[in-house]
Amino acid sequence: MKKEYDIKREIKRLGSVRGSGTELISIYMPPGYSIADEIGKLRDEHGQASNIKSKTTKLNVQGAIEKIIQYIKLYKTPPKNGLAVFCGNISNEQSKPNIQLFSMEPPQPIKANIYRCDSTFLLEPIESMLEAKDMYGLLVMDGRDATIALLKGTQVIVDKKIKSFAHSKVNKGGQSAARYSRAIEESIDDYYKNVAGAINDMFAKYAFKLKGLVVGGPGPAKENFIKSKNLNYQIKTLGIFDTGYTDENMGVNELLEKAKEVLVEQQAIQERKTMERFLNELAHGNLALSGYEKVKKALMSNNVVKLIISEDAELYNVSYKCSSCNAEFTRLEHGNERSTKHECGGTLSITSETDAIEELIEIADKNGVDVSFIASDSQYGKELLLGFGGIAAMLKYKP
Repeated sequence: MKKEYDIKREIKRLGSVRGSGTELISIYMPPGYSIADEIGKLRDEHGQASNIKSKTTKLNVQGAIEKIIQYIKLYKTPPKNGLAVFCGNISNEQSKPNIQLFSMEPPQPIKANIYRCDSTFLLEPIESMLEAKDMYGLLVMDGRDATIALLKGTQVIVDKKIKSFAHSKVNKGGQSAARYSRAIEESIDDYYKNVAGAINDMFAKYAFKLKGLVVGGPGPAKENFIKSKNLNYQIKTLGIFDTGYTDENMGVNELLEKAKEVLVEQQAIQERKTMERFLNELAHGNLALSGYEKVKKALMSNNVVKLIISEDAELYNVSYKCSSCNAEFTRLEHGNERSTKHECGGTLSITSETDAIEELIEIADKNGVDVSFIASDSQYGKELLLGFGGIAAMLKYKP
């Protein structure tokens, strides 16, 4: 878990870097790839960089390539999952270049050898590895409207909305009842085919890696749609549920609530269950607590069943020294906030800084404690981050 946390933290930091030009280099080497071949390619790129018109950009690109070459020479072969290296000038002052190199072994094997020089680092290959593996199709529909969405991690992405153009079931002048009935049936059939086509396309876009389809809505239209057998044979219908709405907000949310047992393994549902249990225990004063110091104490006592962390929490133990009274102390700081003045009026300088969340995860890993990361884009996630400082725990016994 610590490795995953370190990668997420590094990706977040690298994502904030912007080059003054196309001078940030990203390379990806698959496992087993020849280091000698990679060095040869980089030397070719070094030569090509001599054609860059801007002298500053040219020097920064060539400097970054030279730094990468020296770094990868330390390897006989890439690690088990390959090697990702990011290097470039991260300085905001063009006259004072600061070429820095970052590297990591991805959580999954790299599939292709990539070289890119741009104004940002290429992070998508690793970000896609960190995404939730389980995805589901969602459909809420009645006889008039359908909303098709993708459930990916904790995120619901609306893919398409479709309206039915089926005729109203009233008699029209000049048409026989049988003829009008056939027209209605044909329109309904076209509606079902359009809905199925959109779902088939969404599953195909993700190479049919979605775990299945969950269907909801008022009335019999949803059952009739499934019976129409217009869906691709590879799509598995996981459940059909009665809901009162078909829109992207109330309809989809109601479907998620009704289908949570079906989606029990899905990350969004797991996060919700974790937070509901935590809040319930906290309300009754039993086996839950929050806050860095309390949680750390419980971890050190081996009294934690589950460590709960907000994905957006940033906590650091920062040690300071006062220039006036020489006082030394450590303070828990949030995000990039740093103290500059001491109570005596002296200026504070930082003597050391450590990631407090990483420290908690290390203790949890050592004690075999389950760690759950909660996304902050949900109601529960925001409550964890803003109401409880982003750190909470479920306990084995009351302290």
